[in-house]
Amino acid sequence: MMKEIENVDLTFLSLDDYQELKKAMIESYTTMPENFWEELQIKKLISTFPEGQVVIKVNNQIAGCALSLIVDYHKFGDNHTYNQITGDNTFSTHTPDGDILYGIDIFIKPEFRGLRLGRRLYDYRKELCEHLNLKGIACGGRIPNYHKYAEKLSPKAYIEKVRRKEIHDPVFNFQISNDFYPSKVLKNYLEGDKASNDYAVLLKWDNIYYEKQNLKAITTKKVVRLGLIQWQMRPYKNLDELMQQAGYFVESVSRYRSDFALFPEFFNAPLMSEYNHLSEPAAIRELAKYTSTIVQKFSELAISNNINIISGSMPEIQHGRLYNAGYLCKRDGTTERYEKLHVTPDEAKVWGMVGGNEIKVFDTDCGKIGILICYDVEFPEISRLLAEDGMDILFVPFLADTQNGYSRIRNCALARAIENECYVAIAGSVGNLPKVHNMDIQYAQSMVITPCDFAFPANGIKAETTPNTEMILIADVDIDLLRELNQFGSVRNLKDRRKDLYELKKR
Repeated sequence: MMKEIENVDLTFLSLDDYQELKKAMIESYTTMPENFWEELQIKKLISTFPEGQVVIKVNNQIAGCALSLIVDYHKFGDNHTYNQITGDNTFSTHTPDGDILYGIDIFIKPEFRGLRLGRRLYDYRKELCEHLNLKGIACGGRIPNYHKYAEKLSPKAYIEKVRRKEIHDPVFNFQISNDFYPSKVLKNYLEGDKASNDYAVLLKWDNIYYEKQNLKAITTKKVVRLGLIQWQMRPYKNLDELMQQAGYFVESVSRYRSDFALFPEFFNAPLMSEYNHLSEPAAIRELAKYTSTIVQKFSELAISNNINIISGSMPEIQHGRLYNAGYLCKRDGTTERYEKLHVTPDEAKVWGMVGGNEIKVFDTDCGKIGILICYDVEFPEISRLLAEDGMDILFVPFLADTQNGYSRIRNCALARAIENECYVAIAGSVGNLPKVHNMDIQYAQSMVITPCDFAFPANGIKAETTPNTEMILIADVDIDLLRELNQFGSVRNLKDRRKDLYELKKR
C-alpha cells in the first residue's frame, strides 16, 4: 500500500461520504459489525459541530474517521456511559460553550493501519482543543483484548500490564501512545462491547494552554516546530543501512511533534565509497542512481511519521545534466523538487555539475517556505525574491569542509533572517569520510536563526547544536512574531526599501 500512496488528506466529513463511511466502519469494527452510524445521525453531527467531524483520505478513499462533541463535563462527571454522553445517540448533549472535547468515535480501516494515520486524527483533535480553548479531551477507550484475561485479571490489573507492555491491547495502547492517560475504569460503558467484557477506560488529555478568561478560536497554526538533523558522515554498507539511520532521525524529531525534518546537503555521500576506484565525475554519477529510491523512502517516512521532510540534497541527472537537487516530501504524500542554483567552483570543476533555474516558494501546511542549498544563501537576491513571494521560513541544507566555509554560510544566513524578516534553519554534516574523494572532511554547527528585535533573541540565534557532534535540534518558531515585526519592528527592512531607487525582479 505504501508505494501506491499518492495523496493523504485530512478533511471535514461530508454527508456525501456516508456510504463509504458506513462501509469503512463495518470493516473496522470486526467484533461489532453492527456498530455503525445511521445517515441521519451523521447529518446531525455535521450540522451540529462540523469542525469536530473529520476523515482522513488516502488516494481520495476514506482510511479513517474521528467524530467529536463539546460537552459540559461537570454535568456528567467521570461516572457516565456512552449513551449518556451522546444523549442516546441524538447528540443533544453537544454544547458550544462546554469545556471538554469528547471523542465519540475514531477508527482506521485495517488496510491502512501501520501508517500512523490515527495519530494525525488525534493531533487534529488536540489542535482543535487548543484552538477552541477547551480544558482538554476525554473519551471512553475500549479494551477489546480484556475478555481473554478477564478470568485471571481485574480491569485495573489488566490495564497495568498493558501499560508495562506485558499485554498488547490495540485500542488502549494506541490511546496512551497519543499522550492520553487513564482516569477511571468504567463498567457497562458501551452497550454490547463483549470483547471488552463490558468495561472501558476513561481516558483524558489536558490542554496546558487552556485560559479560562481568554476564550478565542485560532484559525491558523502560528507556532511551527522545526527538527534539524546534524548528520554524522560514516561508512554505510548499503542504501538500506543509510536509510535506517535517516529513518531513526525522522522518527526521533517526529516524536516531539515536529512539523519539519531538515537533512544536510549531500548527506548520502558515504555511499560513494563503493565507487572510489572511479574518477570523481564517474563516482558522483553512480551516487545519483540512488536519488529516486531515496526520495521514495523519504516520502514514505513523511507519511508514516506525519512530518514534512526536506531531504537535504543529492546529485541527480536530468536530461543528461548533473544537478545538486533535493525534494520536499510532504506529509500529505506529495513531493516537490528544488535545485541548487549556484554551484560552487569545486562542484563545477571536479564533478561537472550545473546550476538549476527555478526560484520558487513552497506552500505547506505550516505556511510558505523557501529552500536554498548551501552556496545559494550567500546570494542575497534569491532570498529577497522568496520573501517577496511570502516566505516565512528559509531552510538551508549545507555542506562545509572547513570552519571558513561554515562561517560564510552562517553569517550570510544571519543576514538573510534580518533583511527578509524570516526564520532561517541551517543543517550540515559532521565527521570524516576518508574513503570518499572530494568529500573527506566536514564542519558544521546547525542552528535556527531569527531576526534581531525585541521579540527575538538579541543575537538572532534561537537554538544551536554543539559543533561537530551528531545530534538533532528542535525549536519552535512563532509566525505571528514575524507579522508583528513587519508592522511594529524597531526597523522594518521589507517596508523601508527604497523602491523609488532600485528594484529586484525575476527574469
